Amino acid sequence: MASSLTLPNHTLASLLPSHTPTTRSFVSQCVPVLPRSSQSQFYGLNFSYSSSVSIPSSPFKTCIFAKVTKGSVPPSFTLKDQDGKNVSLSNFKGKPVVVYFYPADESPSCTKEACAFRDSYEKFKKAGAEVIGISGDDQSSHKAFAKKYRLPFTLLSDEGNKVRKEWGIPADLFGTLPGRQTYVLDKNGVVQLIYNNQFQPEKHIDETLKLLKSL
Repeated sequence: MASSLTLPNHTLASLLPSHTPTTRSFVSQCVPVLPRSSQSQFYGLNFSYSSSVSIPSSPFKTCIFAKVTKGSVPPSFTLKDQDGKNVSLSNFKGKPVVVYFYPADESPSCTKEACAFRDSYEKFKKAGAEVIGISGDDQSSHKAFAKKYRLPFTLLSDEGNKVRKEWGIPADLFGTLPGRQTYVLDKNGVVQLIYNNQFQPEKHIDETLKLLKSL
């Protein structure tokens, strides 16, 4: 028979850890706040309290769960490219599309990744695929970045990171660095690959080309 334990108002809050979580940024701690007069059972103990408990504020933002998964059709979008033209994801339906999200123009890793896509661009064309790079930089930054490194593919400006949030891309380094994530969509717009690797940007190209050969 389960024992019954009634906790005073302040006790539940005192049981919560006060140290900063050490988990990776995209696995934020989520603490459910039980409503007034809620009861739960843990390990044979009936546990209840008489009023709502105030949970201390966390340094992390609300938990992010991936909204785009393999086999799903991601949310469409319309963003401006490096030339100021509106580009919609739906424009590419009927052919494979590589959509890669990166943190920022001109950062060393992002430059390395962009140049790797550039150097393999003919292989992507041979596979019949389009390449789209997306970051939160504005159109003028993209234009300068594309010109400086002779990038032959489309760069889209996701100012405010709206699309990044809609697609559910996890951040790195405890939420301080936008995630580096690549998607391969088949000709029907269905996701066939999701690849995340912040610190080995060139591997995004290897993985996407490998997948494209199988489509």
